[in-house]
Amino acid sequence: MSQDANRGATVCFLLGLPRSGTTLLAHLLQQHPEITAPPEPWLMLALEAFGRVDHRHPAGTSLIETATSEFLGRIDRAAVSRAFADAAYGAYLSSAGKRIIVDKTPRYWMVLDYLDLLYPEAPHILLMRNPYAIAASLKSTWGIPLQAESSRSVSLSSLADLMLRLPDSIATSLADLVLGLPKLAAHRDRRQTMVVQYERLAACPEEEIQRLIAGLGCDPKDSAATSTARADYLHSSSFGDRKILERRTVDEKSVDAWQVQLGIEEMQTITDHRRRVDDTARIWSGIAARTTSRSG
Repeated sequence: MSQDANRGATVCFLLGLPRSGTTLLAHLLQQHPEITAPPEPWLMLALEAFGRVDHRHPAGTSLIETATSEFLGRIDRAAVSRAFADAAYGAYLSSAGKRIIVDKTPRYWMVLDYLDLLYPEAPHILLMRNPYAIAASLKSTWGIPLQAESSRSVSLSSLADLMLRLPDSIATSLADLVLGLPKLAAHRDRRQTMVVQYERLAACPEEEIQRLIAGLGCDPKDSAATSTARADYLHSSSFGDRKILERRTVDEKSVDAWQVQLGIEEMQTITDHRRRVDDTARIWSGIAARTTSRSG
């Protein structure tokens, strides 16, 4: 994959749900001398939401949204956003002395169409993981509840009620699993998308990293050993999985940990998610409505 000087920085988007292993994969990729992977830029989410500001902004929320919409409506907004992103990615690459930037931001599942609008030619790396393992990590790492308060079996409707009573941060984490997983799964067939299974990455890290690096147009022979050392840069960031700082090598210990971390009711909750994905739009709509009412 060559860089087009007229199109700006060479960008790859690493997609995957929170707690699916994206920090590990990004760290392994950036051990190649041509690749940098900053901890979760969130840049495309910010650009997609440009003009939408907090209701407490002293200039007036509706005035800002209306004015920017009218102004940008007279020009090619996507081209302007692309130019800004190219400048930001390019400056970061120049500072790092690298050729390729891997933007690893787990919640990009919310703006997949926007990524393709601005960067239709960009390669994507899609990291998939057993949803039970993701749920178990949400529970053990962030304390995310996975079942209703009743001792009875959990239904999707009772989970929806639970989500609407939870703080926004917890509800959003559940939405990642409920809504993000099917969106990412449907993204598998996109052209220039390389799919990685976390379980295989844990079992054969060197083979998988070399495959991805070759797919990015780099020489896989230049890749460093697949270890989790030299991750100290995470100390200065608010994002990224800190557990990687406690490890030195890639192993399979976390692959089956969900079997002892999840109870039967919790596993049933996740199963309900997967069987009735179409109904989850109602959950998200309820969360969005609640959040809107809070900010109004």
